Amino acid sequence: MSRTTRAWLVAACVLSPSLFALAAPANAQGIPQNIPRNETLILENPEGTIKNAGWFNIWSINAGSQSNGLQQAALDTLWYIDPESGIDGVWDNSLASEKPKYNADFTEMTVKLRKGIFWSDGVEFSAADVVGTVETQIKNPNMRFSAVLANNVASMDMPDESTVVFKLKKPNSRFHTNFTVRWGAIWIMPKHVFDKVADPLKFDFNKPVSLGAYTLNSFDPDGKWYIWQLRDDWQRTSLGRFGKPGPKYLAYVDPGPPDKRVIAQLNHELDVIHDIAPEGMFTLAKQSKTTTAWFKGFPFGHPDPTLPALVFNTQNENFKNKDVRWALALLIDIKAVAMAAYRGAATISAIAVPPTGKHPEAYHQPMESWLKDFEVDTGKQKFKPYDPTVGKQIADMLRPSLGEQIPQDPKDIAKAFGQGWWKTNPQAAQELLEKAGYKKVGGQWQTPDGKPFTIRVMVEGDLRPVMTRAGSMIAQQWKQAGIDAKIDVAQGTLLTRRGAGDFDTFIGWSVETWGGHQDLSYFMDSWHSQFVAEAGKPQPLRNWQRWSSPELDKIIEQTRTIDFDDPKAIELGKDYVKLAAREMPIIPLMAYNVFTAMDQTYWTGYPTAENPYANPVTNWGNSRYMFVKLKPTGK
Repeated sequence: MSRTTRAWLVAACVLSPSLFALAAPANAQGIPQNIPRNETLILENPEGTIKNAGWFNIWSINAGSQSNGLQQAALDTLWYIDPESGIDGVWDNSLASEKPKYNADFTEMTVKLRKGIFWSDGVEFSAADVVGTVETQIKNPNMRFSAVLANNVASMDMPDESTVVFKLKKPNSRFHTNFTVRWGAIWIMPKHVFDKVADPLKFDFNKPVSLGAYTLNSFDPDGKWYIWQLRDDWQRTSLGRFGKPGPKYLAYVDPGPPDKRVIAQLNHELDVIHDIAPEGMFTLAKQSKTTTAWFKGFPFGHPDPTLPALVFNTQNENFKNKDVRWALALLIDIKAVAMAAYRGAATISAIAVPPTGKHPEAYHQPMESWLKDFEVDTGKQKFKPYDPTVGKQIADMLRPSLGEQIPQDPKDIAKAFGQGWWKTNPQAAQELLEKAGYKKVGGQWQTPDGKPFTIRVMVEGDLRPVMTRAGSMIAQQWKQAGIDAKIDVAQGTLLTRRGAGDFDTFIGWSVETWGGHQDLSYFMDSWHSQFVAEAGKPQPLRNWQRWSSPELDKIIEQTRTIDFDDPKAIELGKDYVKLAAREMPIIPLMAYNVFTAMDQTYWTGYPTAENPYANPVTNWGNSRYMFVKLKPTGK
């Protein structure tokens, strides 16, 4: 019996009755009948079922998908920074032939482009595409990247077909990062296609003209799966420099809820799971002989360069005072949070930088002595809140049940579980709250104006169970301390409410970094006070806490005037770390450990902690590098 797309695609979607009905008249639905399973890499699309399945215009937001293979397989831009070691170093000149070049005051950026790169329709990529990408979005203010381009770009020159000169409205040594992939970036548009479009905001870009190594083969009109096929001329793409991609076909599917993802992988019908709950990863580790993860054993998950935290709305009167924020931090038992959220498979961080990629070497380890000496003044005492042994404590808690899976070496423990965190100190928390004018009456805290101290912790519910568990545990700890704390489930609405400032606190992140590069500007620049919205108005990315600080503004402004690779940026980053520790605008918790599970039945060569050439998490644009390293097993 032949291994056809119909068979495995139905299985990957866990035999959904609606999809099974669709699959029966396969030709009518455009599902190929003759695509061998052993030439296809099946990956989870974490966006699930796509509402507007035929919308491929990533530059115009209209309920389409970004991570259905579009940004991983079909699109391209100037540069990539890998959150790990990279396939040939962390930095990759993709469509650009070299790193960006700025003039002395960072008001001009010159880009040299690769020659011999072609769109999938045979048109050669050139500087005109880069200029067209910028001009089209500036002319159409509601496109995805319009604002950042309009705010930065004064004009552009095109001296020749492989050179673009950006003239900026103000100095910005980090302007190139807009065209540098972390998760995504400003993707380059095919000028020859969009020049013929009357309204680029309404154009669906279906079928997409590809600049990446794959082109669209077919997709489910109901948005459950997308199939991409390797281009015959894959050598004429930027990825072709690294060799021929292993899979001829990529299928991005909605495999259903976490338990069905596990079943699908156990049945070898889903090669790469984007993320599952810790229990699902433990099940695969026990039952599957072919599943691998980032770490061979516990804690398994890939630590993304993202920092889940308790994010305060600092425009809320209750959270304007840093003493209150610090008091709430000292009421948290991070060990209990790690066990509740990740069943212990968490990498904690006391500082507001993810403990991933290059950051432990650049920030966590050098800052350890400062953290040990750091003091908090409660008004009644000064004490040192940092406990450098918390990561080891978590490892010791897990060792009786997990035995040899838990490392013994201190460096390995720090890598897997993090270093230290803040001591739980209810007495100091009480003193800080009293210092801020709060009173405890009948065992319950009241605000300075005599009202109950009420906190709602917004979480996403089942959409992000790990984060929801963390929020539930923190709310429980605060409630035990006499605060009226409750979970506020915003399933499907958290992103909207986050931007609107419609929350007290939430579990999420406002800190995202490159990971593979020490520079913190990816998130830090957006924390400048110039971007803080007034209460009641939408907040731009990523300062969801709406916190402003003249001291932070100075750090950011200094960073804008030095080169991206200047070591001074790390020193300025350390200044930010110290400021964030003193002010506590967010309570850092841990890395976002993603339980990406990879089945080796049909493919080998996945990236792991031992061979960290790429991020395996399926929705990252950087995951494209995995395709050239994967080799078929011959099954």
